[in-house]
Amino acid sequence: GDHCMINEDVYIQKAVIGNYVMIAPNVAIYSSTHIFDDINIPMVLQGKTVDAACIIEDNVWIGRNVVIMPGITIGTGSIVGAGSVVTKNVEQYSIVGGVPAKLLRKRT
Repeated sequence: GDHCMINEDVYIQKAVIGNYVMIAPNVAIYSSTHIFDDINIPMVLQGKTVDAACIIEDNVWIGRNVVIMPGITIGTGSIVGAGSVVTKNVEQYSIVGGVPAKLLRKRT
């Protein structure tokens, strides 16, 4: 997107990033993860999930050390608090935080 600020040590597997997005240092945005369902097969041999790009909509602020799991959408105008792990989609104009990230309040 236009006018984005992406800081150092940001890891992006696959994502669509909108305009005016701020991503703080040490953020990880994943599009796949390891399969671990069969306890009789070493996890390293079970492969990975199908690629699912994350979508970061316009005017989003992602705080330091955030982890965003595969296929997540962060809605327009949202803020993700530092150190959060995002496992579910974030609605527009939401402030989320925690592990796992939960709605703290809405922006008005």
